[in-house]
Amino acid sequence: MIRFMAGGNLNSTACKCVLLFVAVLILRTLFLPHSPGFEWSNIVYVRNQSPSVGSGIRQDKFLEVPQIVWGLNNQKIAFARACLTARMLNRTLLMPSLSASLFYKEIDLLQPISFDKVFQFDKFNALCSGFVQLGRYSDLSNATRVLEMQKGSGRKWTMERDLDQLEQHSRVSSFDDHETIRIVGKNPFLWHDHWPVKDYAKVFECLVLVDEISQEADRVVSRIRGSTEPLPYVAVHMRVEIDWMIHCKKLEQRLNTNQICSSEKEIKERVRNIADLKRPVVVYLAVADKLLKNSSILEGWEEGLVPFEKKKLGVDEIYRKYPYLIQSAIDYEVCLRADIFVGNSFSTFSSLVVLERTQKMIRNVDVRWPSYAYNVPGELNGPMRWVTNMSDSNLQAISYGTNHISS
Repeated sequence: MIRFMAGGNLNSTACKCVLLFVAVLILRTLFLPHSPGFEWSNIVYVRNQSPSVGSGIRQDKFLEVPQIVWGLNNQKIAFARACLTARMLNRTLLMPSLSASLFYKEIDLLQPISFDKVFQFDKFNALCSGFVQLGRYSDLSNATRVLEMQKGSGRKWTMERDLDQLEQHSRVSSFDDHETIRIVGKNPFLWHDHWPVKDYAKVFECLVLVDEISQEADRVVSRIRGSTEPLPYVAVHMRVEIDWMIHCKKLEQRLNTNQICSSEKEIKERVRNIADLKRPVVVYLAVADKLLKNSSILEGWEEGLVPFEKKKLGVDEIYRKYPYLIQSAIDYEVCLRADIFVGNSFSTFSSLVVLERTQKMIRNVDVRWPSYAYNVPGELNGPMRWVTNMSDSNLQAISYGTNHISS
C-alpha cells in the first residue's frame, strides 16, 4: 500500500491525508501503552481554562438591602436570607442596618443599629469565608453604579417569580456591569425562601455577639448558676404575653389544632414532667419585660424546681440599660447555654435556639444539649423532645412555626 502511494501523486490532498493517518497509527503502536481496558476513545483534549468565577464570593460586586426590622430572630433570618441572596448573585453583602427598637407599623419610629454593634464583623467574615461575605460601604468605588431590584410582595409575587428574578440577575451580563444591586421593597424577612436549613445554619454559626453583649450574658448565667456550688439550669422561653395569646388562639382556630398556645399552668406541668430531670434545678424564665411584675409566673412550681426571672435574679438593671434588640440577644444567649431548654415550637426565638443547640449536638456527639417543646405533649405528659431537622429543604417550619417536630 505504501509502495503504491509512493508511486502515485504525492502532491494530491488524498495521498497526504493517507500518509498522515499511517504515521499516526505507527506512533500510536510505538508509544501508547497496551494496558487492558485502554481505549483510543479515552483520550480527550482539554483546553486551558481560567479559574471559575464562582469559586469564591466577589469582593468588587455588592448587594444592598433595606433596613432589617421586627424581632431579633426575624432579623437574624432576614439577614441570613440576604446573605444567601448575595451568595446566589456571587456578590458581597453590604453590611445592613438592624433595628434596635420594635415597631410593627411605625417604620419611621424604628431605631436603626449597625450590624457590627451587635455581631462581630471580622469574626463573621472569618467564619463564613468562602461561603458568604460582608462588606462595608467604604469598599464601594462608585456609589452611583447602582441597579435597583424591586422585591415584590403579595399573592402575585410567588416563589417561582422570586427565584426567576434572582436567576435572571445572576446570569444576565448587563446586570453584572453594575457595582451594586440595591434591593428595594418592604419587610425583607418576608422574601421567599430558596435555601435549605443547613445553609441558614451555616450563616447563624458565623454570628458571634460583640464582647460587650456576650459579657452581659456571662453575668446573667453566673447569677443563675450561683457562685459557690454552680447548679444546672433549665431555661424556659415562656410565651404567655397577652398579644401572643391573642395571636396563637387565632392561629389555632385557623390551623384546627390545640398545640400552639400553652397556659402558665400547662407550661409548669410539662416542665415538671421532663424525664430524668434531676432536682434541685434552677428554672430561668425568659419572659417579656412587661411580665416581670406578674408574680404568678413564679408560683406553682414543684419543690426542687427553683424559678427565677430577671427581677428576682437581680439582673433587670442589666437589661434595662439596653434597647430591645440587645435585651433579646442576651436572653437568647442565656437560653442557648442552658443545660435544658424548653420553648414553644411556634416561636421563632425558640426555633432558632433549638437549631443552634442541634448544631452543637452534631458537632459534639458526646455532649447533650436537650431541648423540648412545651406546647406539644410528650411522654408522661411532659414536653415533646425537640431537635431541628437539618435536612429540611427550606426554613419555613422554623420561620412560621409547626407542631410537627423531630425527636
